[in-house]
Amino acid sequence: MKRFVVAALVTIGGLAVSSLAGAQTAGDVPTFSKDVAPIFFKNCTSCHRPGEIAPMSLLTYKDARPYARSIATQVSKGTMPPWHADPAHGEFLNDRRLSGSEKDTILRWVQGGALEGDAGQMPPPPVYPDGWQIGLPDTVFALPEAYPVPASGTIDYKYFEVPTNFAEDRWVQAFQVRPGTPSVVHHVIVYARPPKRPQPPASNDAGGQAPPQRREGPFAFAPNMDEPDSVKNAAARQDTPNDRPAPEAGLGGFVGGFAPGQGVRVFQPGSALKVPAGSTLIFQIHYTANGKATTDRSVIGFVFAKEPPKQEVITAALVNANFTLPAGAANTRVDAEMTLNRDVTLWSLLPHTHVRGRRWEIQVTYPDGRNDVVLAVPQYDFNWQTDYIFKEPLKLPKGTTLRSSAWYDNSSANRSNPDPSIDVHWGEQTWEEMQFTAFTFTLDPQRPATSGAQQ
Repeated sequence: MKRFVVAALVTIGGLAVSSLAGAQTAGDVPTFSKDVAPIFFKNCTSCHRPGEIAPMSLLTYKDARPYARSIATQVSKGTMPPWHADPAHGEFLNDRRLSGSEKDTILRWVQGGALEGDAGQMPPPPVYPDGWQIGLPDTVFALPEAYPVPASGTIDYKYFEVPTNFAEDRWVQAFQVRPGTPSVVHHVIVYARPPKRPQPPASNDAGGQAPPQRREGPFAFAPNMDEPDSVKNAAARQDTPNDRPAPEAGLGGFVGGFAPGQGVRVFQPGSALKVPAGSTLIFQIHYTANGKATTDRSVIGFVFAKEPPKQEVITAALVNANFTLPAGAANTRVDAEMTLNRDVTLWSLLPHTHVRGRRWEIQVTYPDGRNDVVLAVPQYDFNWQTDYIFKEPLKLPKGTTLRSSAWYDNSSANRSNPDPSIDVHWGEQTWEEMQFTAFTFTLDPQRPATSGAQQ
C-alpha cells in the first residue's frame, strides 16, 4: 500500500489530521477549487452525487464544506474511498485507493480551514448522462411494474421476467444495474434465459445430422449462479406463497448485478458478454423492508460492443452451501474449490458473504504445484461489495485448482451479528450466510491433441 509521510499531527475539533513540518503558508494551503475538486471528481463523485448511494454530494464546494472534518477522518483511516483488497496480493484495474499525495492534499485542505479558493480554477465537473456511469446505454430494460415493497417483514427473493425481443445475439461491452429505490434494494441479479431450441428429429439415416452436443465446461466441478436445492426446497415449504417466485423455466446465464458498491462492469476491449437472440431477462431482487412502504422499479442498461468480440466473457460461481457456523464461534473457516479441465483466463473475482463474514482469501494451485494467493480481503465489508478486476488477467492452465476461503465471526463480539446464540447455515436472508465467489473468465483456445506417434 502506498503511504505518505507526515511530520506531525495536529487536532482540529478533536480530529487528528496530518501536518507538514512547520506552519503552512497561505500559498501552500490547498483549496477546494484548485486542488481538492479534481481528486473528488476522479475518485468520489461516481457515488457522491445526487441520486446515488452515498449520503452526500461532493460535486461542489457548498456540498462538500459541511463534511470537511468527516472527510478527513475517513481519508486518514483509509475507509474512503472504500477498497478492501490487500495490496500484497494482486493489482486491480478498479483500485479506488487514493495516492499518498492525494490523501495529503485533502488532509492539508481541512487543516488549512477547508477553503474554497478561486472558483474560476474549478475544473469542469464530470458528466454522468442521466445518471449513468457507463455513458448513455444503447438500451435499458426495467421491471414490468413498480413493485410494492412493504414497510416491514421478511421478503422472499422476487423474480421478474422481461423479454428482450432481440432478433439476433447481442454482445454487451458494459452494463449498469440501477435500483429504482436504493433504500430497500439489497441486491439485484439479472440473468438471460435463451428461448428453448427445438430438438432435431432423430434419424436412422447415416447421412442425418446428429443432435448438437453440449459444450464442454471448463470445470471438473460445474459451478453455476443458481440457488442450492436446500434453499429452493425451504422456499417451497413456506406458508405464505411468494407472489413472484423463481420461474419454472429456469434463470439462464448471469448478465449483471447490483449490490452496495458494485453495479457497473465495463469489459476489456476484445471481450464482451453474450445475450442470445430472443432471451428473456430474469431480475432476481432481494428487498429489505426499512419501515416505510414504497415501490421499486429497478433497471439494467447495456452498452453493446461495436463488433463481435474475440473472447466471450462468462460468469460463474464457486460456492460452498454445506456448512455450519457454530453459535458463539468467532473464527470459523469455510472453503470451496474446483479444478479446471480447460485452459482459462481469469478476469475478476467477487467474494460474497453476509454480516458474519470477516475476511477472504482466494488461492490458485497450478499443475506444477505452485501456489499463489491471488486475492486477499483482510477486512471484508458486507456493506460494500467489490468485483476485483485484475490489472493483468490470470492465465490458468488445465489442472489448476481454484480455492476460496472465508472466515466468519458468529460471536457476540461481532456487532453486526443478529443472533450469536444460534448455529448458522446457508440461506438467502441477511441473518443467514453464504460462501459464494462470482468470477468472470474466458476460455482459451484448446491445444491440439498430441498423437501417439508424436509422443
